[in-house]
Amino acid sequence: MAKVDIIVPFILSWEGGFSCHPNDKGGATNKGVTIATWRSVGYDKDGDGDIDVDDLRKISDSDAVSRVLKPHYWDRWKADQIKSQSVANILVDWVWASGANGIKPVQELLGVKVDGIVGAKTLAALNARNPRQLFDEIKKEREAYIERIVKNNPTQAVFRRGWLNRLNSIGFGSLKTSSNNLIQFKEV
Repeated sequence: MAKVDIIVPFILSWEGGFSCHPNDKGGATNKGVTIATWRSVGYDKDGDGDIDVDDLRKISDSDAVSRVLKPHYWDRWKADQIKSQSVANILVDWVWASGANGIKPVQELLGVKVDGIVGAKTLAALNARNPRQLFDEIKKEREAYIERIVKNNPTQAVFRRGWLNRLNSIGFGSLKTSSNNLIQFKEV
């Protein structure tokens, strides 16, 4: 079964630190965590009585993983129950970047109810597929999803190259960090 610890260094390397790009629909972001997500987590990191950008600036790698990535993204895909680490990696990275939009296209590929909720039927269909073939199909669909984002909203073109670089760093049996460090793991 897949393990969250394998994808953590990959995600943290690609997310980097604090940013507030004017074209980023997520607004202020730190370690890939948007201000809206941090508010939903409900952690007043600086203890001043409100949850704002000052709190977001203070989050640690541990906060990003234990308070956000694992409970809200890894667990959203129920990735501990996914047999293939590579499939879990590409799915969790997609939902991390796109919310329910990182679940619905995969449900469509699997031929299950497209509702953005990962349940027993989605997991069974996922685990029943050939992992390498499914990984390749997911990667192709995610690339098409990126192209649709840019086509539908040209202001997002500024992110296209980075999104595709990140996607292409997710391999079957490996992950490449933003600094080109290779993370390899055994596949099922």
